[in-house]
Amino acid sequence: MKTEHRTIFSDSGNMKELADQSTDLVVTSPPYPMVEMWDNIFADQDPSIKKNLKKGKGFAAFEKMHALMDRTWKDVYRVLKPGGFACINIGDATRTINEKFCLYPNHSRILAFALELGFSPLPCILWRKQTNAPNKFMGSGMLPAGAYVTLEHEYILILRKGGKREFKRAEDKSGRRESALFWEERNLWFSDVWFDIKGSRQALADKETRKRSAAFPFELVYRLINMYSVKGDLVVDPFLGIGTTALAAMAAARNFTGYEIDPGLENTNGELKKNLIPTARQVIDRRLSDHIDFVVRRMQDKGPLKHRNQHYGFPVITAQEKELLINTPLGTQMGDGNRTVVTYDEAPQEAFCRDWTEISGETVGGVAGEKIVKLSKKMPSNGQMSLF
Repeated sequence: MKTEHRTIFSDSGNMKELADQSTDLVVTSPPYPMVEMWDNIFADQDPSIKKNLKKGKGFAAFEKMHALMDRTWKDVYRVLKPGGFACINIGDATRTINEKFCLYPNHSRILAFALELGFSPLPCILWRKQTNAPNKFMGSGMLPAGAYVTLEHEYILILRKGGKREFKRAEDKSGRRESALFWEERNLWFSDVWFDIKGSRQALADKETRKRSAAFPFELVYRLINMYSVKGDLVVDPFLGIGTTALAAMAAARNFTGYEIDPGLENTNGELKKNLIPTARQVIDRRLSDHIDFVVRRMQDKGPLKHRNQHYGFPVITAQEKELLINTPLGTQMGDGNRTVVTYDEAPQEAFCRDWTEISGETVGGVAGEKIVKLSKKMPSNGQMSLF
């Protein structure tokens, strides 16, 4: 099994290399309009933005910034296949201009334009970053009627092009079954509020890169890719940044194309790809060990489970998990034009392929169950990964 990944550095801001209806999933986090660190990125493309900011015309600048991104959303709609998804991580902005403090609602502006394009909006996800200190406040502090709540969440807009995706061919159905989620993952991931993924500072060696980058966590984009695509699908990120989406797509055995207008991020993209193998192995081992830990505790509470995964042999809650198989990347080969080919192991991870029958019966609460819990504790912890 192989996937192909390419990064395109272009100042055009479009995705002309991609054919109409060629993409299965778009996952991205664009620059946030009216957040100062991105002012220059927008103003370099439209000088009137800087003029409006200097004149104190905040919402005029806000609208012009979004007009620039509208071109990308048109391209996203064009390249998506019917039934394909676009997942857009965006935060609203707060800013004081001419001594007037107010909110600039980025998420609603993007959503309104997506509706004009023809997207079907699905329930969005609130990502509760919780990066602010508990004593941080804005406005008049403890005195009523003048304070402002702090923004500690961002939105993940979930947009679909057309109706539900269909899997008609036998090979497509098989790939979909292999790409299944664990029951307990599905329950956590398809919640409309995510508390378990924290925003964090980026440990980038290059200070200049850090100033112009605010990448989302690996766990966030890896989760979205697994939720809204299947192995072998094409995932696209039109605002690639340091390349987190590319790494997550590689780890999830998806094909990938990313676009970036800042050529200064090219070296960072390359460095990130070097972390693919250890990052992928860590996240895959963690998913599997978390599942083992879950089923042991589930069976201790409620008794034996009915179904068993055919690749690993361990118990699962539903029949839809029986063909689930997570492929580990084995190696990468660099090609021309920022292309990377990734090869994968088509066999299940050996450490998790064993006789699990001793936890399928009454012994689950005894010695056998304790052995499995000890095994899961030897696997990587559930802490967030550091990519640099």
